[in-house]
Amino acid sequence: MSDAREFAKEVIRTEAEAVLSLAGRLDENFDQAVESILACQGRVIVAGMGKSGLIGKKIAATFNSTGISSFFLHPAEAIHGDLGLMRSEDILLLISKSGQLAEMDLLVSTARRLGVKIIGICGTRTSDLSDRADICLDCSVEKEACPNNLVPTSSSTAALVMGDALAVALLKARKFTAKDFAVLHPGGHLGKRLLKRVAELHHVGDQVPLVSPEAMISEVILEMTGKRLGCVVVKDELGRVAGFFTDGDLRRLVEKHDNFYDFTAAQVMIKNPKTISAEAVVDAALALMEKHSITQLATVDDDNKLVGIIHLHDILKSKLV
Repeated sequence: MSDAREFAKEVIRTEAEAVLSLAGRLDENFDQAVESILACQGRVIVAGMGKSGLIGKKIAATFNSTGISSFFLHPAEAIHGDLGLMRSEDILLLISKSGQLAEMDLLVSTARRLGVKIIGICGTRTSDLSDRADICLDCSVEKEACPNNLVPTSSSTAALVMGDALAVALLKARKFTAKDFAVLHPGGHLGKRLLKRVAELHHVGDQVPLVSPEAMISEVILEMTGKRLGCVVVKDELGRVAGFFTDGDLRRLVEKHDNFYDFTAAQVMIKNPKTISAEAVVDAALALMEKHSITQLATVDDDNKLVGIIHLHDILKSKLV
């Protein structure tokens, strides 16, 4: 094995150990940070210099993507006019490996003057930041993955993971769902998949293969083959789905009965078939199909009356999966 590859493995192990050690140091300060952000009436302002600043941008982006209003404020830009962005109802999340405030000192002073709560992601247990923050999250690491113990590697990874831990803990506390995520990501593949409604893909009107319970098998076959969806819906006099009959059911019927033409739809249909609301998301229809190993679903309205049919092929053609 090459020296480069062996060294790379050591870097990964060192950073992994640094991250794992964080779990054992989470305490009531983490709980207080979560509770403070939950109660925040403003935005979470994230700040940091250098590598900490780059990590801060990602944390702010993660907060925004999970419904927590946040933005990154560069400390140098802050003291040249951008301090006007800060409001008393905000929370300031500061990230620093050394904990020495330097360029962030005026930012902290302004936050103090406005009554803004300060949460520190502190890379050093005893430092200016740990002393001046209202809540300090211990993000210290034993060593950097850099052989000279200088380049921020383990420390920046640990800070990133601490930010993720905060974001996900807040997500759980707020009962943030996949649907909520999709609303904030309408342009992405997942957003489209979770927001697209069955009603946008299903077959309706004359496209629906439909028979009455009294229809003979000959009529059922003609309707099934004519509409080419591999099934027919049996609808009762009230417009509800009374049953379902698929091409697979037809094959089994032919195999078992020589006189299969004597049967009516009511005699061979699947009673109480699986249905889905036309207003349900496509992802829910796909999940139901996968769970029961079926390829078609009758779609219904709020009164459980037939609206249409959605086929697995419709979902596949939409390229949502």
